[in-house]
Amino acid sequence: MAFDMDELNKRRQKRRELKDQSEKKQKKQTLVMIGIVAFLIIAIAGVLVFLLISQRGNTPQSPETTQGLQSRPETLPPTTEPPTTRPPDTVIHLAAGGDLNITDKVVAAGNVSGGYDYSKVFLDVLPALAEADVTVLNFEGNAVGAPYSKDSAPPQLLRALKNAGVDLLQTANSKSVTNGILGLTSTLNAIREAGMEPVGTFASREEYRKTGGFTMLEVKGIRIAVVAFTKGLDGRGIPAGSEDCVNLLYTDYNSTYQKVDTEGITAVLKKVAKEEPDITVALLHWGSEYNNTVSSTQKKICSLMQEQGVDAIIGTHSHYVQQMTFNQKTGQFVAYSLGDFLSDGTQPGTNYSVVLDLEITKDGVTGEVKITDYSWTPIYLLDETDSGGGLRLLRMQHAMETYEQEAEGSLGEADYLAMKNALERINARIKGE
Repeated sequence: MAFDMDELNKRRQKRRELKDQSEKKQKKQTLVMIGIVAFLIIAIAGVLVFLLISQRGNTPQSPETTQGLQSRPETLPPTTEPPTTRPPDTVIHLAAGGDLNITDKVVAAGNVSGGYDYSKVFLDVLPALAEADVTVLNFEGNAVGAPYSKDSAPPQLLRALKNAGVDLLQTANSKSVTNGILGLTSTLNAIREAGMEPVGTFASREEYRKTGGFTMLEVKGIRIAVVAFTKGLDGRGIPAGSEDCVNLLYTDYNSTYQKVDTEGITAVLKKVAKEEPDITVALLHWGSEYNNTVSSTQKKICSLMQEQGVDAIIGTHSHYVQQMTFNQKTGQFVAYSLGDFLSDGTQPGTNYSVVLDLEITKDGVTGEVKITDYSWTPIYLLDETDSGGGLRLLRMQHAMETYEQEAEGSLGEADYLAMKNALERINARIKGE
């Protein structure tokens, strides 16, 4: 079941237009109600004044009383000023998914007669991705042309991501330079040709200097800076002369990951600060694979980035869903890992993850912008390869409700029970349990 990119974008734009129209209609109705209330208050005040004067005119008064009334000014009830309207807040949403690992099985999931089509893979998770104002994923792979395999994703996969609503792809990760700087350049070009923007890697030092090492967006008047860093490059080193092509978290990025690159991180974030964004989001490929432990250097990086003005830290790489923390007062948010968005799902705990939703609010009175809330959509990787169905991503709660209603074509009992267990694990991990 293919879906057309132009049609999906039109639907997405239509949703935004309808939302804007609803807000304008609500504002208009509010102003009308305020006008009616003000009119009624003034009318009632007028009636009260008329009744008071009439009562005084009809009551017999002594000369002394009459003289007293004539000698002092008459005091009328004060009219009530109409309440002032508060400028509305502006609210936008940023969605983020975890690792999209380009493997042979992931590439094969789009195999169709005569080419590739990944529509079915992402179809059910479209609401979690496309309805946000900005959507990001970690693209852990390369796109360097045929033959297509774990070393090179087909362009149809990138276009499917764009069709699903993805705007930005983190490319600072273990696979950044798997095919060298030429492979990196090819990947960046392929992402842009598909209509998305890469974050965290650069084709040359000149591109790094031109961008400052980050990406700026503006959504409904809210300016968002997005940066991306990786802990390492799968043991590889960066070729001489290309040191600025990948944003790195450690100076010993190709060995032990113990020395935080404080100078390099700070340099990028100071450039971000000069642009005075309303919100800064850091996408970090960090931590240890298949491990729930948050290291001391990760905590050090968190503190460093928050001190430099980062509002949200969104992590990947461990392949597991990990703890989330949120400071309601400051609006600072950390998700240590969102898990694997799409991969083979063969390791326990890697066939489920979450799509994060960050609510960002601009106060209509003060103009202050900060993260005001967060939520997540649990998703599950359904592997139907053995039956010829390939891989599909499902919104977990939606799929479980469908099964419970005994709808035709819903899950089997084994998948339902696996989802039920996964949902419990996700909730516990997000709480840090």
